[in-house]
Amino acid sequence: MGKMKKEMIIEDTEHRQKALQLGPLEYVFPGSTSKILDFLCVFDEWDYSITDIAKNSGVSFKTAFDEIKRLEIQEVVINKRTVGKAKMYKLNLESSQSRSIRKLSLDIAVKRANN
Repeated sequence: MGKMKKEMIIEDTEHRQKALQLGPLEYVFPGSTSKILDFLCVFDEWDYSITDIAKNSGVSFKTAFDEIKRLEIQEVVINKRTVGKAKMYKLNLESSQSRSIRKLSLDIAVKRANN
């Protein structure tokens, strides 16, 4: 039973494909929150479900769920709408924190591109 569970976990991680190989924030600040913020900063035109955020950030659903709730409390992300049962989130561009995070992400990306 243990072997089968391990194979299922390996298979699950193979299907999880990040939208960015190594985003600017993740490059400097490794961690799940940076992966999520990188995705939301780069793809800030649309809103995304937690499932989509998890898949495109390369983190588990549970991690994305926990981090999005924490970022929502800080007003870094906002719940824009609900589609069926899925809440849709995006970077809160009206928040000074979010604008600063996005600027930092862009500055890091430019510096990496020039080196």
